[in-house]
Amino acid sequence: MRLVYILLISLILAALTPVFGGWMLLPLVAVVGFLALVFLLVVVLCATVDQEKEQEQDSKLFRWLAKWIVRVVLFLISCKVRTKGMEKLPKDGRFLLLCNHIHDLDPAFLLHCFPDSGLAFIAKRETKNYFIIGPVLHRLQCQLINRENDKEALKTILKCIQLVKEDRASIAVFPEGYVSLDGKLRHFRSGVLKIAQKANVSIVVCTIRGTKQVLPKLKKLRPAAVDVHLVDVIPAEQVKAANTVELAEQVYEMMIADMGEEYRSDEKAMHPDLQRQRMEQ
Repeated sequence: MRLVYILLISLILAALTPVFGGWMLLPLVAVVGFLALVFLLVVVLCATVDQEKEQEQDSKLFRWLAKWIVRVVLFLISCKVRTKGMEKLPKDGRFLLLCNHIHDLDPAFLLHCFPDSGLAFIAKRETKNYFIIGPVLHRLQCQLINRENDKEALKTILKCIQLVKEDRASIAVFPEGYVSLDGKLRHFRSGVLKIAQKANVSIVVCTIRGTKQVLPKLKKLRPAAVDVHLVDVIPAEQVKAANTVELAEQVYEMMIADMGEEYRSDEKAMHPDLQRQRMEQ
């Protein structure tokens, strides 16, 4: 792990200082000073962000910062990101990205894997209070959702439709609604699929695995690996013609086919809304 190597080099330089003089520490001081300066700059920039004010457009500065912060951190902790199927990503136009959710780090890895897609996430309201993360995501047009209030949640969905229609962002959402504590795939809240239907865009189906092990392995100074798969793309015309509940079930099965049956949750195999709908037919 690169972080371990950096620590070892620092210790060696410190040990050699009495022999060769303080100049041995100059490279280390320069690196640490630069990183501290960058960190201070990010903190100052984030402090200027008014999260109560609606973000009218994507911030190129903050998107650049987010991209490089993630890259530098992944480099330092030697975290390997393995991707698959990225060639299927639509070359033109916006889209709705759906992915399973196993850790709070998931958005960082999706930003890393889709750096030029202009992703804006639908996130829980608590994200607003996260140090650095809250202001950065706000400048990237992140839309906070009240998961306990359907009326407020609908406002967020409508705002996301507007962002896509106006070509201001592609929307990324974790349709399970919550982080899966056991890693299994929970059935979806099908309402988010209205974003793709109303904006007439395709759905990009992704899966992510490994983010839950990143921090535990970091504590043990061991490198981690994260897998991000672009499973497939559902064309806009197919999305528009489908029922959202059945579409949610289709996406669920696509994810399970990629992840494996062991990731299927212990809930009933069929989405409850779909069961009710078919009973009424």
